[in-house]
Amino acid sequence: QVQLVESGGGLVQAGGSLKLSCAASGRTGSTYGMGWFRQAPGKEREFVAAISWSGSSTPYADSVKGRFTISRDNAKNTVYLQMNSLKPEDTAVYYCAADHINRRIQVVTAGYLYWGQGTQVTVSS
Repeated sequence: QVQLVESGGGLVQAGGSLKLSCAASGRTGSTYGMGWFRQAPGKEREFVAAISWSGSSTPYADSVKGRFTISRDNAKNTVYLQMNSLKPEDTAVYYCAADHINRRIQVVTAGYLYWGQGTQVTVSS
């Protein structure tokens, strides 16, 4: 089993920045690609960004491209999401996810087995 714990969420004004962290524990040797997803009230969970084990592949949703940056520190079993130029429409619960299969990076929820509990990000206008 793998446990994922997100942190770093909060309330920020439009144009501000936040950095989310996702710490993995347990059988971390069985995790490969990592992703961030978000879910706003009344909406489906959507892809935000993902990163391969090596960090060489980092796809982003069009809505966050150029504003968000995903990174990882494998020695610390931690994935980060730097969010800049935040907009009110970025308000959501942000979830970290881990893929247990060594394959092409996944950009859909079905591609991830392990999930964190989520951290709230609220952007005020």
